[in-house]
Amino acid sequence: MRSPWRATVLGSQMAELLRRPGRFAATGLSLLIAAFVVFGAVMAQQIVTATVVDRFRGTPDAVSLVVTRNDAADIGEAGLDAIRETPGVTEAVGRFDGGAPVGGSAADRYLALAADPGTGPLARVRPVEGAYPSGPRRIAVDTRAAEAYGLVPGSSLTLLLPTPDGESTRRVPVEISGVVRSAATGTGEPTGYASGPDLLRLLGTPGYSRVDVRTETPGAATQAAERIRRAVPGAVVRSGAEVRGEESRAAVADASDTLELAGVFLAVAVGAAVLVATSTFRIVFARRVRQLALLRAVGATSRRLAAALVAEGAVVGLLAGAAGVLAAWGCARLVPPVAGRFGHDLSAPAALPLPQAALTVLGTGLLAVLAVLAPSVAASRVSPLQALRTATSEGSTVNGAGRTVLGVLCAAGAVLLARQQYASLPEPGDTAYDRFAALTLVVVSGGLAFLALIALGPLLVRPVLSALAVPLRRTGAAGRLAVAGVGGAPGRAASVSVVVALGVCLVGSTLTCLASLDAYERYRRTLEAPADFHLYAGEGGTLDRTLVADLAARPELADVTAFRTAEVADDGRSATVTDLDLTTVRSGTGLTARTGVLGRLGPAEVVVDAEHAHRLGVEAGDRVTLTSAGRPVRLTVAATLPGAGPHGANFFVTPADLTRLGAGPAPTLITADAAGDGAEGRARAHRAVTETLTGPERGDGRVVAEDAATRAGPDDDLRTMATTVVLLLCLTVLVAVAGVATTASLTVVERRREFGLLRALGLGGAAVHRMVTLECALHGVLGGVLGLALGLPYAWLVVRAAEVSAPFTVPAGQLATVLAALVLVTAAAGTIPALRASRTPPTVAVARGD
Repeated sequence: MRSPWRATVLGSQMAELLRRPGRFAATGLSLLIAAFVVFGAVMAQQIVTATVVDRFRGTPDAVSLVVTRNDAADIGEAGLDAIRETPGVTEAVGRFDGGAPVGGSAADRYLALAADPGTGPLARVRPVEGAYPSGPRRIAVDTRAAEAYGLVPGSSLTLLLPTPDGESTRRVPVEISGVVRSAATGTGEPTGYASGPDLLRLLGTPGYSRVDVRTETPGAATQAAERIRRAVPGAVVRSGAEVRGEESRAAVADASDTLELAGVFLAVAVGAAVLVATSTFRIVFARRVRQLALLRAVGATSRRLAAALVAEGAVVGLLAGAAGVLAAWGCARLVPPVAGRFGHDLSAPAALPLPQAALTVLGTGLLAVLAVLAPSVAASRVSPLQALRTATSEGSTVNGAGRTVLGVLCAAGAVLLARQQYASLPEPGDTAYDRFAALTLVVVSGGLAFLALIALGPLLVRPVLSALAVPLRRTGAAGRLAVAGVGGAPGRAASVSVVVALGVCLVGSTLTCLASLDAYERYRRTLEAPADFHLYAGEGGTLDRTLVADLAARPELADVTAFRTAEVADDGRSATVTDLDLTTVRSGTGLTARTGVLGRLGPAEVVVDAEHAHRLGVEAGDRVTLTSAGRPVRLTVAATLPGAGPHGANFFVTPADLTRLGAGPAPTLITADAAGDGAEGRARAHRAVTETLTGPERGDGRVVAEDAATRAGPDDDLRTMATTVVLLLCLTVLVAVAGVATTASLTVVERRREFGLLRALGLGGAAVHRMVTLECALHGVLGGVLGLALGLPYAWLVVRAAEVSAPFTVPAGQLATVLAALVLVTAAAGTIPALRASRTPPTVAVARGD
């Protein structure tokens, strides 16, 4: 028989839920955001999948059949003609993918080559400038190649192709007839296009890797496939739909990898939502302590009371989940038309995915149960005598020695793991280092550190607050009362600030890691192309010193620099020393020091690359001895580099010190940059170098001039990744801000008598408004300081584990902006609660508590 008490207790809680829905709407706000971001990820995957399937053009839609050979051999012109003559075949084109290095450039400059008809339904490309090529040694290039190599219609390019015997390389000049835009999904390499026959003749290839076939009607494809198999022995014929499906699935898989990465950060946001929900449930139940005590007084057991509170939380979670799913669905329907207005062609998602929607709603309900479990157990243990007292807002929130011991244990575990990882960090040149295991260890240590912050948060609030609140105490009564209000409820302040700290920790450490990796990427690109041109003697000798003046006199060139090199011994090993001024390399951009300062190299000082600095065990301020021809020279280390040095040099000294090491007066290497920007400026600079070297005095060919790779611009992939990750992590901050708003709203309800008393004592409504707003801002300050204090050390460990040569770079400006924005946003989150508090009448101070 069902107990009447169970029904009575549960009914009373449901009645309370209906009587004051606003209080529980605030409780469910963080859960609603969690459901929104989770189901939003589901809808984002649907949009990406639909866009890839609808817009993919790897194999054109008009292709009915795709023909290859079962032995991976090429299909020759005879086979292509046989396919074209097959009854039912309307059109057939051969495909071939190859490539060649670009002559007169660095080794990493490469042009992929693909056969394409250029026009018609089977074309993968469409011209955007110039014309599609027809005839030998003419190609069209895609927009990537045009931008990377400075090509326009009418310009020329030299390809390095193998000779027929394959034993040497021949230089083949080709004319650029036009620029095309490709719809095919490829490797992203710069690519050139030409018709199949012309490309085969250019490359000397015997046949095509595949043939795309268009039939008269879709129904004729089956019969044509069988005829092609008979006409071309060994032919493998597949439908165009099958090939397009495989290509689409591969593309969707790539997008899914990105979405799975996003799912990791969404899980963090969900965890933050649970923390906020737990805090708000605790506040709500503390406000209702008299009602709960009355239920205990009339016979309700703690167990039944806790079950009723959990059921109440589950209802809040289910309602919040349903609202979050509907909100995400509506936004997903709006994304494609809004994106279309900004020039992005996105496909609309399919019908509402009911299974995923149901799972999201149920999952939100489960999260609510997890969030409400601890507060409900604590609230159900209220004494019946509490019914005779006024409601308490929080009581003791520091749950004794158990919580402190747990926090200390978590902190000790985090420190031990971090210390172990620090001791096992790789050294420059270590290739056997397991980065995945190291990063996993850092993540585990960070998780323990955050658990310690949750457990010890109430103990940390007051010390941190006392240090941060000094300026606020000098702003008047509102500032002093705000500090007292936050410090008077350390458990509540910790619950909110810890979630803010989580968001700031993740955003701050991510920005720091990306800034460090970006600095390393710029350093690496600088090493790959320290200058646009470098000239050296072909036989390893020295250069004519007048060549520097001749090059510097050309207006097409800039930053002409000559320097010398010499071979020395350090600790018994051979090394290269140079007097290259590192501040002149790419105008100083990209080059950074691991220790010391690069721009302060003086007499008897040296800059050392990372490998030699590690081997010698030196850093800025230490001493090294270099030996040349048995003559030792002792130098002080001014700086060490995070990696290798430009032009392969190991030590960098002043010209006077290089002379002391036995170097002759003539330069061994000259570098120069193009004075003009873009492809045209580089072309003029290249002509200037060539004309200078082929003059009457220097036509013997002893000087070699190399055109370095095109100066790399910002890493777009890194920028995209940074933007995506930071935006995803901002969801955690959004949940935290919702928690601040919720806590402020509930606090205003609880402290009505306090605000009324302040008003009765003469504090104006504007001062009360400032007080509540400052309290919310203090939550942002506390969370920001704790988050950065936790995040920056772990960012250092991540950078060292991911790339030991990367210089640790703290983006102080970005972090300051994040912290300032967070304080403003959390202060704004308290605007409405502050307005309600400012309108509290003084008479509330003498009213009966509810």
